[in-house]
Amino acid sequence: MISIQQMHYLIVLSEERHFQRASERCFVTQPTLSMQVKKAEDVLGYAIFDRGTNPIELTAFGKQLIVICRDVLQEFDKIDIARQKMDGNYREYIRIGIIPTISSYMIPNLFPIWKEAMHDVQIEIQEMKTTQLLEALENKTIDLGILAGPIAHNQWRTIPLFLEEIKAYIPQFDSDKLTNDYLKNFHPWLLSKGNCLRTQMMEFCEISNDMEPNQWSYQGGNIDMLVKMVDLNGGYTLVPSNHVLPIEKRKKLYSIHTKSDNQSPARQVIALLPKRSIKFDSIGRLIRQIQHQYPTVVDSNKFQLLGWE
Repeated sequence: MISIQQMHYLIVLSEERHFQRASERCFVTQPTLSMQVKKAEDVLGYAIFDRGTNPIELTAFGKQLIVICRDVLQEFDKIDIARQKMDGNYREYIRIGIIPTISSYMIPNLFPIWKEAMHDVQIEIQEMKTTQLLEALENKTIDLGILAGPIAHNQWRTIPLFLEEIKAYIPQFDSDKLTNDYLKNFHPWLLSKGNCLRTQMMEFCEISNDMEPNQWSYQGGNIDMLVKMVDLNGGYTLVPSNHVLPIEKRKKLYSIHTKSDNQSPARQVIALLPKRSIKFDSIGRLIRQIQHQYPTVVDSNKFQLLGWE
């Protein structure tokens, strides 16, 4: 059987896909790393990496093996955790990935609460686009993902956090009721590709990918910047209802209604985590604090839940 050290080498190499970079991360020479990988392949009887590609790729067997190695190393970590707990100096380390349109309001709001309530936990938070977050969960480089759902995957546990209405920031609106048909008369200011709110906005507002290709435009990853572009140039953008705006700008946020069934767009904010996690108790405490801080809407029937794919 291959050793714990070899499993670690294989995982790092699968992430870096480059022997030199992987050896630097493992603090060994490149020949040492190459030799240990070759020994693991000889013991198992199958190639783990395809060295004929650039960068190197996992073989079909390698893809299966890496998943098992990650699980084994996670179980092995429990030994050290048990020792630290006996010594009385254990501190859980939780890595969280959050998409930008949620982190912009959630982190300033909840970070001091988490810090005050969870002295036994060290939290590292990273902003990630949805596809990056899902990849990080797959590679187990984060322990918890907070994003817009729904997500269906047998490998992960999905926990609904809250439902959030998506509103339109449109200063020039002067009618009684804003419909998605009305928005077609104005220029949309979009988030850049990779942001799920962009996809939701294009779907609900029926915006084509090739709409007005010869018109001046700006696409960014910052909702506040898009709001400024609306102020300066007209048009509209969509803003999650929890996003923090100055009072005078919040007065220009309007609920949108579909013409057919009078529903307003909303997104479901969810937590994603591995089904098997040694950190589940601490993660559960974080999740309960989110749910307490952002209670979901009571009448969910008046909302149209948007997907992101």
